[in-house]
Amino acid sequence: MNQKNSLGLNSCFMDLDDPLELFKIWMAKAEKKEIRDPTALSLATTNNAGQPNVRMVLLKGLSSKGFVFYTNLNSSKSNELKENSKAAMCFHWKSFNRQIRILGSVTQVDVREADLYFNSRSYESKISAWASDQSKPMKQRSELLKKIEDLNEKYKDEKNVPRPPHWSGWCLKPSSIEFW
Repeated sequence: MNQKNSLGLNSCFMDLDDPLELFKIWMAKAEKKEIRDPTALSLATTNNAGQPNVRMVLLKGLSSKGFVFYTNLNSSKSNELKENSKAAMCFHWKSFNRQIRILGSVTQVDVREADLYFNSRSYESKISAWASDQSKPMKQRSELLKKIEDLNEKYKDEKNVPRPPHWSGWCLKPSSIEFW
């Protein structure tokens, strides 16, 4: 049967043994069809009390080890991942009626990998990583602007902004991947 159904499923599920290969094919299509942020995903975590939490992050790497995203290690998401390494991801691409759900466990990426990615970021993004007290209330915007000004002064050489010790990546090793 060569007919496509309404979701185009006959053409989107290929005879592949490796779900990561199918993910790469779908991501390549998303990068062409999605207007904004094809790498955006919902990340679900829970704390030790079992309270779920979900937020959007961007996929920044994919390998045989798993799916990688970067964040402030003092953020609520990192604190929850330190408490409970189980997490879930969901990619949704409305433009071509597909989503991928991924369940698994996370580990922190190694220092070399975190440094390599951090050094690929723009100067402004590096300064923001230093300036952000993610998940903490800000009293006044002027405090953040002053912090950024001080960091710009401290790191005048745009090529020599080190990775903050409170900033790194997490890798979700999948135990289950659902294509829909």
